[in-house]
Amino acid sequence: MKQLASFLAIVSLLAMVIVPSVHGQNEEETVAKGLEIAQAAQDVKSGFGNYIAKQVMVLKDRKGRESKRELQVQILEVEEQGDRILFLFEEPRDVRGTALLIHSNEDQPDDQWFFLPATNRVTRLNSSGQSKSFMGSEFSYEDMNPPEVSKFTYKYLRDEPCEDLNCTVSERVPVSKGSNYSRQLVWHDDEAYRVWKIEYYDRRGDHLKTLTVSDYEQYLDEYWFAQTMVMTNHVNGKSTTLNWSDFEFRVDLDEDDFTQTSLRRTR
Repeated sequence: MKQLASFLAIVSLLAMVIVPSVHGQNEEETVAKGLEIAQAAQDVKSGFGNYIAKQVMVLKDRKGRESKRELQVQILEVEEQGDRILFLFEEPRDVRGTALLIHSNEDQPDDQWFFLPATNRVTRLNSSGQSKSFMGSEFSYEDMNPPEVSKFTYKYLRDEPCEDLNCTVSERVPVSKGSNYSRQLVWHDDEAYRVWKIEYYDRRGDHLKTLTVSDYEQYLDEYWFAQTMVMTNHVNGKSTTLNWSDFEFRVDLDEDDFTQTSLRRTR
């Protein structure tokens, strides 16, 4: 009996030593795999050069009442810097000419400027301002920034079916302390690394919003772009749908089209 007790004590001691080591190794593997998935998803979307597209924003309140806004979106890839993005509102008339300019940065927070025609002023948005609603939608200004790989830490969680595909589910945590989110869960298919769903958790860890992505189409025989994105807010019961169309790739755009001065020319 004493021998059995001694044996169990040794097993218990070994478990205390070995299990943390194994757990630590698994943790490293999940972090590495999460980063690998995020990097692959970014790589397959790179190289398109630039594009112009139409976007219809449909805002729906908790009672199902809808309002619509029409935008033009311009995006330019800038090598070793990040994307340049311009959202220009065209309809309805009361928001026409309103614009959001984003300079994406790989190693620091993105720069954002907002132009309101009524005041003819360009306003720079600080990090706290980026947590606010983008033009009354369920997308925040932070959500409009490109998800550069360097802006998050990652952890692979599991595989599970999505649509008719298999998806990986990864957790990403914003590096910036000014982020509105404590973490996000991202579903990528393992066929083309397309995003199908993102769950957003607020600073308290509560599930705040869910983005669902669908209707992918391939352009230039290589790049997949979604035609429909729906952001649902689980707190206020509202949702915003972004319908994309009329993509034109490799058009006449350069960095001069994405400056604070160019914002005033959008009126």
